Amino acid sequence: MSDIETLKKELPPFEIFDLIPQYAAAGQIDPEKMDLLKWAGVYGQRPQEDGYLMMRVKVPTAELSSDTLRVVAGIAEDYGRGLLDVTDRQAFQFHWLRIENIPDILARLDTVGLHTRGSCGDTVRAVIASPLAGLDARERLDVRPLAAAMEGSLSGNREFEDLPRKFKISITATPELEGIHHINDIGFLAHEVNGEVGFDVWVGGGLGAVAHLAKRLGVFIKPEQVIEVGRAIAGAYRDHGYRLNRKKSRLKYLIKDIGPEKFRALVETEYLGYKMQDGPAAPVARFGGSDVLGINPQRDGLNYVVLSTTVGRINPEKARALADLAEKYGKGVLRTTAFQNMMIPHVKTEDLDALIAELHTLELAPKATLRGTTIACTGTQFCRLALTETKARVAGMIDDLEAKHADLDVPFVINLTGCSNACTRYQVADLGFMGAQRASKSGLEGEFDEVYNVHLAGSIGQAERLGTKIKGVVPAERLTEYTDKVISDFKAHKSAGESFVEYADRVGQDKFLPDSVLSAEREQVLA
Repeated sequence: MSDIETLKKELPPFEIFDLIPQYAAAGQIDPEKMDLLKWAGVYGQRPQEDGYLMMRVKVPTAELSSDTLRVVAGIAEDYGRGLLDVTDRQAFQFHWLRIENIPDILARLDTVGLHTRGSCGDTVRAVIASPLAGLDARERLDVRPLAAAMEGSLSGNREFEDLPRKFKISITATPELEGIHHINDIGFLAHEVNGEVGFDVWVGGGLGAVAHLAKRLGVFIKPEQVIEVGRAIAGAYRDHGYRLNRKKSRLKYLIKDIGPEKFRALVETEYLGYKMQDGPAAPVARFGGSDVLGINPQRDGLNYVVLSTTVGRINPEKARALADLAEKYGKGVLRTTAFQNMMIPHVKTEDLDALIAELHTLELAPKATLRGTTIACTGTQFCRLALTETKARVAGMIDDLEAKHADLDVPFVINLTGCSNACTRYQVADLGFMGAQRASKSGLEGEFDEVYNVHLAGSIGQAERLGTKIKGVVPAERLTEYTDKVISDFKAHKSAGESFVEYADRVGQDKFLPDSVLSAEREQVLA
């Protein structure tokens, strides 16, 4: 077994919560137990020797109150140097924490029903619940009760605290608008078959250095079966997943080896005790959820407003202002999305203009443009695994390109990550950038330049495919230039309504090789 497997057997991972007060009192963490802090949502921050920590906080069912957001803002202000991130798993992330701070942070979170239990580590992570739940008129049923039950039954549960690796679940009842199930270990998609509402189930999605999209189990289960089926799949992974090599321990490798049919039979015979009903595939989201931006009508005549955060980064002042706006124009609730954005639901039509004007002053306006469809990971600012800077670089790029390309008639997805771990799913974007390093042009030993590999025309939407890693790299200092030229070429030559995936297939991916796009000859062609 790997070292972490040995450690998990010595100390059941969720027992780390019992040790946190001791570590806080001593002002230091037992280095042998450091990895187990992930089960409490706590990681070491870069540079590790400084002793700072970062923390992820779950947002169950993706919904929180204005008062809850104010508590989150206060924690970021008091302990996190005013920095607050919305992640692409609908969570909040703090930075610059000390172990001495953690007990008080956990206590504050507990007062508003938030927690960090299982937000990291080899366990069931935060359940991604559709941010449209209970709102959109196209929804088959409100999945929030099921998401809350899954959170209580699977995530943070001692039964599933020792899985081979992390385990991610998503649930939606608007599958024609959301495609996040493609990259989760389990994806539940509600749809209607012969007048009955049930769930299509997908398994084995996961990205990282070796990416796999999820596969259908081929079933149609009733809403009341969702929790037991989720527990059965998680149990099958716990007992049959691979543990000898952590690089090959995700559920996707087991599904790849035995196939969804044999895995389904395993789940049915050993864990459920019955055969699940066969069923057809749910509807497909053409753009994988990236088109659910801006102002949208609710089933009750009100509106939900999705606002763009700019790569997930806000601050306590903006968070409190959003809390105030949710009370002023909505019902005092907000939601987080899987695209590092946020939402204010329950807005009257006559109040939309006033809300939008106030959001503009916060630079958080709802925009169905690049700002709303671009995500970036933590990067070298804080992450010990990252090879490149991410958030500030991408935010600057969006500032430069947003107005120039606001006339795009289809969503254009840009996902950028600072290493191969795919925390922001670079393999399933129109333009996916993976950070890397190469020997510096200066020729000095030990110096490296930041560059980006390009993964082109991937999609968790209708195309349902991983992007192609194309030849060449983009130097970090030319990232904006490269992106601008690709989008400009797409706009100039696309057909009306044509997606970038469709366009890239039509014209050929060699057209977008970095060396070609950034060459002088290429510039003349695009001029």
